[in-house]
Parts: sequence; structure tokens; C-alpha cells
Amino acid sequence: MWKIVLFSFLSLAAIAQSKIETAKKLIDERKFAEASKMLTPIKSESPDYAAAQFYLGRIAFEAKKYDDAEDFFENAVERNDKVAEYHSWLGNTYGVIAQDANVIKQGMLAPKMKKEWEKAIALDPKDLDSRTSLIQFYLQAPGFMGGSVDKAKEMANQIIKIKPAEGHRQMGNVYLSEKKSVEAEKEFKEMVKADQVYVSALANFYVKEKKYDQAFSLFEDALKSNPDDMLATYQLGRTAAVTGQKLERGEECLKKYLTYKPKINEPSLAGANMRLAQIYEKKGKKPEAKKLFEAALKEDGSLKEAKEGLERVSK
Repeated sequence: MWKIVLFSFLSLAAIAQSKIETAKKLIDERKFAEASKMLTPIKSESPDYAAAQFYLGRIAFEAKKYDDAEDFFENAVERNDKVAEYHSWLGNTYGVIAQDANVIKQGMLAPKMKKEWEKAIALDPKDLDSRTSLIQFYLQAPGFMGGSVDKAKEMANQIIKIKPAEGHRQMGNVYLSEKKSVEAEKEFKEMVKADQVYVSALANFYVKEKKYDQAFSLFEDALKSNPDDMLATYQLGRTAAVTGQKLERGEECLKKYLTYKPKINEPSLAGANMRLAQIYEKKGKKPEAKKLFEAALKEDGSLKEAKEGLERVSK
């Protein structure tokens, strides 16, 4: 009899695990409604409840429903506090909520986000997301809350030992926060030496420094090496939209990107529509720009630049 019970339990666990894996795949494909429908029925007594709550948190986070995401991630951590990813995302959610909070609430959230990222690193010392989040915390928080440029540099050096390119990128960002452009450029160049995949980050540095020719050159070199590099494709188009230079080339790249299905953490199609609208606006094509600004806002109503652009071209 006990063998039948054990078999039934293992079968149910396998089904639940299959649901989690399927839902994860759906989230990666940005099929959030389908994933949510699969995860929501998983009850608290299920061994996969923590994972289900975590992925429901991911879905809420993508939808910018950060209070809901906070609840889901807290449920996941409460059920299983041994998963670094759960703590990392909970810390990130606290951080996003703090951005629009009043000073009192920010003061309450600051130690909570820091604690979650530190816990994630303790569980997984190679958790680069939590390490980079802590760097931003150290750079933005006041000293009495734990902010410290020296701690940010120390963390960047630790990342260099784990993943050199990312470490140099973070160190470059720290120098930028100190308005040390020369030192930052050296770090970004070291970043690209370590991994050519990071060339877009160096190009974006040049955009901020208004060294547009160098930025465009880097993106074009990346596309010569790999014409299907969709990040470089998007970034070249974005650079054209922001600078007002090479508009034809930028339009070509953004149209190509709009035929692509972005993965999680890649630039959204809403953003690509907005950048293409900005190019049309600069070319004096207001009707086309208006249509694309509207399309961007329909997909993501939080795009401030799209709202401002739509107001301009609607006059």
C-alpha cells in the first residue's frame, strides 16, 4: 500500500515540476498570461509552491505590478529561503518600489533590499545580478544607510575575479558616478578586451560622451562580425534616434529589430517603436511618428519619452 502512496506522491511531484518548467519556458517566450494560468492553481501544500510564487512574481514584475511582485517573492522566500534567485528578485523589487516612494518608505526599504542581495550572494557567491545591484545601492544610498564608493569599487573588483568583462563594466560605471571619464573609458576598453559581446556598453559610453562617430563605428563593426546581432542592431537604431545622426541607417536597423521577438531583458518592441517614431519625427514625418508613438504606448504605457513625443507630433 505504501508503495502505491509513494508512487502517487512522486507522480504528483513530477507533474508539478513539469508545470514549473513549462511555465518558465512560457515566461522566456513572454507568454505571461499562459504561464500565469498554469502557475496560479499550484497550492501552498505543493512542494513547488515556492517556485510557482517566484515565477508569478516575475510575471508581475514584467507587468510593472511591483506591489504584487513583492508579495509573490516574499511568499517564495518564506517557503524556501535557500534559493539565491528568490532573494535577488525580492531585493530588486524593493529597489524599484523605493524609487517612487517617499523618504520615510525609502529609509524602510533600503536595509531590506540590501539584506536580500547580501543573502543571495551568501547563497551563491557568483550571483552577479545581486552584486551589481549592491554596487548601485552603494553609489546611491547616503552614507548613514550604507552607501560608499569604496564599497562599490571593492564589489566591482570582486566581480572582475568572477567575470572580468562585467567587473570592468561595473568599475567603469563607478568611475562615471565620480565624473571620472578618462578612468571610466579605460575600464570599458578593458571590458571589451575581455569579451567582445560587451562592445555595446563601450559604444553607449561614447554616446553619453557625445563621441558619436566612435559609437556608430563600434556598432557597425559588431554587425560586420555578426549581422544578426540584434542588440547591436537595436542600439545603432537607438543611437540614431537619440543623436539625430545617420537617420536612414537607424531606421533600417529599427525596422529589422521590429521583426524580431525579444527575449527577457532585451530591448522591448515598445521601445523600438518609440525610437523609430523619434527618427520619423526628426525626419519631419509626423503622421508616421504619431502612429508609432501610439503603438509604443499601447504596449507600454509607462514610456515617458513616448508620451512626450506623442504630445509634440499631435500639435
